[in-house]
Amino acid sequence: MRILFVTASRIGDAVLSTGLLAHLAEHYPQARFTVACGAPAAPLFAAAPFVDEVIPMVKRKRAGHWMDLWKRTVTRPWSLVVDLRGSAIGWLLPTLRRRGLKSSWEPKHRLVHLASALGLDQALPPKLWATDAQCSEAARLIPPGGPVLAIGPTANWGAKQWPAESFAQVIAALTSADSILPQARVAVFASADERAKAAPVLDSVAPERLIDLAGGIDLPTAYACLRRCAFYLGNDSGLMHMAAAAGIPTLGLFGPSSEVFYGPFGPHAASVRGPRSFEDICHAPDYDYRSQDCMMRDLSPQRVIEAARSLWTRTKGCATPRLSTERVAP
Repeated sequence: MRILFVTASRIGDAVLSTGLLAHLAEHYPQARFTVACGAPAAPLFAAAPFVDEVIPMVKRKRAGHWMDLWKRTVTRPWSLVVDLRGSAIGWLLPTLRRRGLKSSWEPKHRLVHLASALGLDQALPPKLWATDAQCSEAARLIPPGGPVLAIGPTANWGAKQWPAESFAQVIAALTSADSILPQARVAVFASADERAKAAPVLDSVAPERLIDLAGGIDLPTAYACLRRCAFYLGNDSGLMHMAAAAGIPTLGLFGPSSEVFYGPFGPHAASVRGPRSFEDICHAPDYDYRSQDCMMRDLSPQRVIEAARSLWTRTKGCATPRLSTERVAP
């Protein structure tokens, strides 16, 4: 049995779709999978033991990337094609069955929407994978030695990137002697091309407590590193969803994006925003979706500190860091 799974270009949306992929793998244990996704998200699926091939889709003019995908897959007999992109690919390939995702603006989490592609009405939490080698590398990067606070200070849009000075205040508060993570090490995550954005946060942490993960590691290794952390704090991003998938307490910071649709999901996750709702921000007369200026300055450090302490109390530090090098799988 061969299944083609067509999913998102952006890392965050790709992470959210992994629960659906894991569900299919569980229900069809003999199936072999091909995953087509955006090139940045491709490493997420390469470590899955049931995935034979990952096809990175690089956007081309006149939808040329879809033609490329069709050429690579049309000669194979598929048992099932699942298309989460709402394209015509499922109808243009030889397959016994096809499932697609219809557009929806109902006020429900993206995971519920994704589940509807398979006729399910229950959200499927993300599940990620890492190889033994990637887990070993994570153990090298974050060795045992006390709790680690993970920070995701960047985002793919400047408007939803909380100010670096605010992150610095919260890090200092959460790792103070009388707080939830006294004297914890601080792991700062960012991609290589986001390092300049993360630099002020990196500079704010004492060198002896800093774990610099801003660039140089792939996504599955970043996931394995997150599993070794005690708490995650960061902007609405793919990394935030990866932290929630890792099962650690995850606090997502929101402004010009909706936590109703994209909040971190799971019993150890929570969202926080300033006094303005998503609608207040995006329906304001001066709103400009092209702007890279931060739209989250009214989210105060104190509000985030209180939300972090509340989440920590609710979860009671139950997401103990995994310090072994076992293969990470659902």
